[in-house]
Amino acid sequence: MNKLKAMAIFVKIVDQGSLSKAAEKLGMSQSSVARSLAALEESVATQLIHRTTRKLTLTEEGIEFSLRCRQILADVEDAENALTQRQSKPKGLIRITAPQTFGRLHINPLISEFIHTYPEIEVELLLLDRVVDLIEEGMDIALRIGHLPDSTLIAKQVGKVAFKVCASPSYIKQAGQAEHPTELFDYECIQLTALKSHAQWGFKEAGKHHKISISGRFKTNHVESALDACKQGLGYGQFLSYQVAESVHSGELKTVLESYEPPPLPVNLVYPHSRRLSSRSRTFIDWIAPRLQSRLRAMDS
Repeated sequence: MNKLKAMAIFVKIVDQGSLSKAAEKLGMSQSSVARSLAALEESVATQLIHRTTRKLTLTEEGIEFSLRCRQILADVEDAENALTQRQSKPKGLIRITAPQTFGRLHINPLISEFIHTYPEIEVELLLLDRVVDLIEEGMDIALRIGHLPDSTLIAKQVGKVAFKVCASPSYIKQAGQAEHPTELFDYECIQLTALKSHAQWGFKEAGKHHKISISGRFKTNHVESALDACKQGLGYGQFLSYQVAESVHSGELKTVLESYEPPPLPVNLVYPHSRRLSSRSRTFIDWIAPRLQSRLRAMDS
């Protein structure tokens, strides 16, 4: 059995939702598609799809296996593309999206160097604090912070960012320093209303995750506004590490409750698996990924 071909057929079945539609798309007979799926399930000794007369449903193992198959197939395609694209000079437009603050601090400073290095590539950078549908909005690459629920995206992790609770030294001197997350209820806390759970902050203690309700007299939907309020002594704020790294380093803010921080969030460069990655997009990802990794490592240290 050609394992890569069987994986590709399996992914096509998942995408089409039926053996007959997958067979039509692949130019194969339905019986050949069914035999390929059966052979693949036999080789992994696991049922991947529940079959009924009406529909196909992925098993739990099938869901996980489909994600891994997509990544493997994308890696193989990328390797083939990399070899052929070496023969051509990358040119044209790349459309990239990223969160506003991260993009301003960590992607924008690298773009000018990239454009000077590759003068025939144009870059459009869209900074938005929302999840952009890459295909619908015509984007080539996105930087995403957090776990990726969308299995249609291929991801390259470039680092992690932690949650940090901070306050200005003046606020801590006047109101006191919180020593445990539950104490935050007694302090002014700045709420970022752009987040669904803005009135609760997450922590980890003794291996368990839990939420702490917070309150305060200042709320805002904008990270920069919340950060300014925190530096001006309006209370404690919870931010991602890249948002406060400069202010903590300069002494404008002080971090607290570090031993109770929840697990960090992954930072990924992503693109749709259904789209053949252009040479210019591959060039950009290969160029910027190690530089972002270096910046995020330096920020943590």
